[in-house]
Amino acid sequence: MKVAFATQDLRRVDAHFGWAKYIAIYDVGPGGHVFLKAVQFYGDLKEDGNEDKLAPKIEAIKDCAILYVAAIGGSGAARVVANNIHPIKVNKPENILALVEASARAEGYAATLAAQGAGKGPGAHARFRRMRTT
Repeated sequence: MKVAFATQDLRRVDAHFGWAKYIAIYDVGPGGHVFLKAVQFYGDLKEDGNEDKLAPKIEAIKDCAILYVAAIGGSGAARVVANNIHPIKVNKPENILALVEASARAEGYAATLAAQGAGKGPGAHARFRRMRTT
């Protein structure tokens, strides 16, 4: 799974999505993580109301599943979600590598559940089947 981070310094999630100087992208999985790239953006990034600055950022993260940000405007959030990317806002600047490692642990947990057949099999959702009326 690819995870993107809005950052000013490539070390922390510390940037508003529209104002971010960089988007760092990692590939994260149960076995660990790999840094893929950092996309740098130029120009007047803090110009409010300039929707044009969002298009290259959306393009940069289009194959990511998650986007970590310090903040994101309504228009930016709508465009991110419309591209099937889940935005996550951090309350204070967070270390990117710590978030990457947490994401890898979460991916490992999800893979373990899938391998064990969680939610599958003859007993799965039995309580819902019992609730059905004929």
